[in-house]
Formats: sequence, C-alpha cells, structure tokens
Amino acid sequence: MANPNASKISLYGGIAANVAIAVSKFVAAYFTRSSAMLSEGIHSLVDSGNGVLLLYGVHQSQKPADARHPFGRSKELYFWALIVAMLIFAIGGGMSFYEGIKHLEHPEPLTDPGWNYLVLGVSVLFETVAAVLSLRALAAGSEGSDIGIFEQLRTSKDPAAFASVLENGAALLGLLIALAGVFFGHLLHNPMLDGAASIAIGLLLMVVAVVLVARTKSLLVGVGVDAATLASLERIARAQPHVEQIRSPLTMYLGADDVVLALDVAFAGHLSADEVAATVRHLQDAIRAEHPEMTRIFIEAHTL
Repeated sequence: MANPNASKISLYGGIAANVAIAVSKFVAAYFTRSSAMLSEGIHSLVDSGNGVLLLYGVHQSQKPADARHPFGRSKELYFWALIVAMLIFAIGGGMSFYEGIKHLEHPEPLTDPGWNYLVLGVSVLFETVAAVLSLRALAAGSEGSDIGIFEQLRTSKDPAAFASVLENGAALLGLLIALAGVFFGHLLHNPMLDGAASIAIGLLLMVVAVVLVARTKSLLVGVGVDAATLASLERIARAQPHVEQIRSPLTMYLGADDVVLALDVAFAGHLSADEVAATVRHLQDAIRAEHPEMTRIFIEAHTL
C-alpha cells in the first residue's frame, strides 16, 4: 500500500533541498564560469518544479468521486508524472546537453574551484537527505514485502514515490559527474572536460526521463495487478461457500491504492436471489480484507 503522507514529506523535502541547491549552484556558476555547474543548477531548478507538479498531482488524485468523475481522479497523478518526465527530458536534459555543446565550442577557463567544491559538497548533503526521504516513501509502499529497491521501483504504482527516487538518484549521480568535470578540468587545465560533464549530465537526465515515461505510460493506459495478486483473488473467490466456478479476474490500477476489480462468478443453482446477494457481499468483504486496494469490486453473478 502506498503511503501518501510519506510521499508528500518526500516531495516537500526534495523541493526545499532543490531550491536551496539551485540558488547556490547558479551563484557558483556565475563566479566560476562552470558549464557543468550551470547544468546542475538547471537540473535542481527543474527538480524543484517537478516536485511541485507531483504534489499538485497528489492533491488532485485525492479528490472524491463526483458526477463527472464517477471513478474518482486517481489517474491524474499519472498524468502529472508524465508531464514531469517530459520536463526532465526537454528542459533538464536538453538544456544541460546544449550548455555542454556550447561550452565545447567556446570553452572558458575555469576560475576559483573552491566555490564549486563548496557548493557541490553542500549539494551532496542536501540531496542525500532528499534521497533518503524518497527511499523511505518508496519502501512504505512495499511495507510487509521483502523485495529490493530495484524491484520496488519496477512494481511501484505511486509516481510520487518512484519518480522522486529516480530524480534524487540522478541528482546525486549528476553531482558526482559535475565534481569530476570540475576537478579534472582544473587538474588537466582542460575546460572542455567541464563541457563534457555537462553533456553527460544531460544524457543522464534524458535516460531517467525515458524510464519515467515508460513507467507512467503503462499506468495511464491501464495496467492490471501482478500474477501473484490474481492468484490470491482466485483463491479467495474459490474458498467462498456456494462458489462453483470463476473466470480470471479483470483488474486495472486507477491509482497507487485504487484498483478496480471485475469478477465473473458462477454460484450453485439452488441458491435464492437473497442467498446469492449475501454470498456476493461476503466475497467482497473477503477480498477487501486481504486486498484493501480493491476499492471498486464488480461481481457478475450467475447460477449453475
């Protein structure tokens, strides 16, 4: 189950960290003429805006169902996660790549590396805190299961959690790339290495954006639960008294904790209409007891 509070805390922490880091990076880039530092500033600024968009998506997705949105608005978070992925690719990755190319064409000597090292050190500290918060939010969604981080990223249906982890991970890796570009640029007196670092940061952000697009695309299109959950649903249904046959359950995620379930069930022929209705209620209660994310359960009842 996803934890919306943990996701919000992660997003708030990430926004605060990225705003502070972006300002410091832009100041350092101004004084040192570092292309990699400018790219990192753009990266942090984009991450700040992305955090705001994801928070807006979380808020919108929690609105109750109404006449125009009878199934609620849970999928709105998936839409804003897709917008975030596009911004990371176009603004974060594209501008960083452009800055790197421009710096290679017209390299400028790096000055006063102390600014860069100070800002990068502080940035690593802030980004580490933000990354820890995002990992905790991701783990909260897999509470009770013993799976690794990569499996959590692959299976999580909460963009506020997995997008934050990918963004913060890319931010930390980007900081290391920027640090390497600045260090070796000064060490070898080759400002082109700084531009190369900026290009590498841009490519990194583009890769992260493509991964996010792939993850959110399946959620927007409509993905069902995994095989283990389907098997569990069938087990619960077959264990109910008077259930004779079932067809494979049909499921679709509307949100991280919002799954619609359609189940075709054949009951024993001797049941009355009231007994069928009571059995359907018991079946729904049994499913929700083990799978509370099944917020909407539609059972098509037949008698043999």
